[in-house]
Amino acid sequence: MDDDNNCSCTQGATTSEALFSFGVIADIQYADREDGYDFCGLNRRYYKHSLCHLQSAIEDWNRTDVQFVLQFGDIIDGCNAELKMSETALGRVLEEFKKLKAPVHHIWGNHEFYNFSRDYLVDSALYTKYLQEQTFLSNSYRDQSSTGDDASEFYYAYQFCPVSKFRFVILDAYDISILGRDTSTKKYQESLKLLREKNQNENLNSPSGLVERQFVQFNGGFSQEQLDWLDEVLTYADKNQERVVIMGKTFLFFTF
Repeated sequence: MDDDNNCSCTQGATTSEALFSFGVIADIQYADREDGYDFCGLNRRYYKHSLCHLQSAIEDWNRTDVQFVLQFGDIIDGCNAELKMSETALGRVLEEFKKLKAPVHHIWGNHEFYNFSRDYLVDSALYTKYLQEQTFLSNSYRDQSSTGDDASEFYYAYQFCPVSKFRFVILDAYDISILGRDTSTKKYQESLKLLREKNQNENLNSPSGLVERQFVQFNGGFSQEQLDWLDEVLTYADKNQERVVIMGKTFLFFTF
């Protein structure tokens, strides 16, 4: 984790006065287990010690009075599911976040879905859509948290405006994915069909031999309805001359 946990947004190159500041952290991947390695066996993971990094970050954010914090997903490691420690591990990390003075916006990544279903996440502290900006909704732009015929098909995306003329958009990069979806859902079936069409490997987590290496099980994508919603947000922002920051948790490229 970088020593500098704060990002300052300034109005332009001609001024150094910060309009606001916020904290960013990603891939905490906490687990109460001994150190190990990532999926490829290349990078060492310090499961227990990750909590110490989070504690240090929170101390720094509280000291510098950030306006909010973005938690970019993979808050606990997927190994917790095998250890049957998912809820316990999540509880320990959330206890640390309770010490944070600023609100935290949680994004969902693949490790969230290794541990929990979407229905569980919606009822958990990792569902922070209540922090969305309401003015946008009151201007006849549709709310979208549970679209479609079946509530289980929803995607988790929202927007907020920390200061005038700045809008942050959180996207659900695992909207189209077999992770976290019940096997009976339409999106699960469509995602599995797409994966098998694009990835002929027996292990769908393997990009071996693929030209389009993003088509692996641990990756995800966006449904058309979510992209339509994003288009509405960006249209609104453009009309109001807002600067937009778009966030999501997914893999942009693969080095293995």
